Amino acid sequence: MPDSTHMVTPAQRKWLPWLTAVGFFMQTLDGTILNTALPSMAEALGESPLQMQSVIIAYMLTVALLIPASGWLADRFGTRRVYLAAILLFTLGSLACAAANTLPMLVAARVLQGVGGALLMPIGRLAVLRVYSKHELLRVMSFVTIPGLLGPLMGPALGGWLVEVASWHWVFLINLPVGVLGFIASWYFMPDLRQHTARFDWQGFVLFSVGMVLVSVGLQGLGEHSISTGWALFALLFGLAAMASYWLYAATVAQPLFSLALFKTTTFAIGIWGNLFARLGSGAMPFLTPLFLQLGLGFSPSKAGMTMIPTVIGAMLTKTLVNKLIPRIGYRRILIGNTLTLGVMIASFYFIDNQVPHWVLLVWLAVFGAINSLQFSAMNTLTLQDLSAEHASSGNGLLSVVMQLSMSLGVAIAASLLGLFSAGQPAQASERWLGGFHLTYLCIGLMSMLAALIFAQLARDNVKEGRRQGPA
Repeated sequence: MPDSTHMVTPAQRKWLPWLTAVGFFMQTLDGTILNTALPSMAEALGESPLQMQSVIIAYMLTVALLIPASGWLADRFGTRRVYLAAILLFTLGSLACAAANTLPMLVAARVLQGVGGALLMPIGRLAVLRVYSKHELLRVMSFVTIPGLLGPLMGPALGGWLVEVASWHWVFLINLPVGVLGFIASWYFMPDLRQHTARFDWQGFVLFSVGMVLVSVGLQGLGEHSISTGWALFALLFGLAAMASYWLYAATVAQPLFSLALFKTTTFAIGIWGNLFARLGSGAMPFLTPLFLQLGLGFSPSKAGMTMIPTVIGAMLTKTLVNKLIPRIGYRRILIGNTLTLGVMIASFYFIDNQVPHWVLLVWLAVFGAINSLQFSAMNTLTLQDLSAEHASSGNGLLSVVMQLSMSLGVAIAASLLGLFSAGQPAQASERWLGGFHLTYLCIGLMSMLAALIFAQLARDNVKEGRRQGPA
């Protein structure tokens, strides 16, 4: 594989981490600022708050679809062109979202935004990996991830504040100045790196993509009733059939989109399946909880946004402990115990109502954020730690896809359950909504706990391995 770093100027080398950080910030801010604004958006568009799940799912699913193609696009067209296109599409998508006056228009605009969002972080990270040496990577990537932590910290409160002092449109318009500045800076300072282009598995890509889209549409249709139950079930079954077809197809080709040889590594197989099921519950929480606070507890958008901040603070504080906990306790015990604890934490929202003091809710959300962060760190490092250099890139790509897919399915399942338990109840009747939210939390909490059965398949000597290696 030829080295392309000779084309990098000193100025590009200096500013590349900043460009990547800006892209990461845009992506993470957008992922959290929107959730708090959903009830206000639903009211303005004349839709039920439950219908707004499609705004979240459309973006997540688009990101999941395009992640496998990001590396090929960078090698085929160069990192500079693809990164510029990503920022441009994300910014234009944000403008289109703000201009939308119907839900279908908003969903279409979110797909456009998702195309850009899918490429921002992978292309930026790829450029960093190719420009900096191994001993520099830790310092550079640590810098890049700081804005990624600021996005979730600012997003919920900023989204709630914007819909109160202005309108929901500003949740998207706020991306425009950042996008314009990012585009101009990238035009001058993003290096144009490319390498030999391997054959892209278009047939596998289509099978995999069709399967993901139809499964999501089927689950969404069952929850929203936007299509008939028969068509929703047909989409769900056909999507599962397409995914099964990909599995059979991948076994017959030399260079599939995702090699089945990945699953010969036991920790990867367990980690992928564990990620898929564990994130169904935790991935639904950023969508479900802001709705719960506003529709169920009657919070204002700004109060709901501020209430979500302890979740992020708890997650940030836990990251400092992960490197100590996993080597000391081991992956198997942490993942079994933490998965069960996480499920109990989600299910325990069944007991949260207006009689619970606000400070108790804040502490509860902080503890949830800490446990959730430990879960993600342990699952991700377990999944990738034993892969060979040959399979590391493909395995990381599949993990990224599964993360996005699982979160989008989690949102669809949570919205379906909430629609089922709150059928026929008006959005303003917070007392009636409360019962629907409580039962939904209970169900997704129990569903999350099932992932502990997957992590129980880890060999007990992985405890020793965890002590020796710790997270990557």
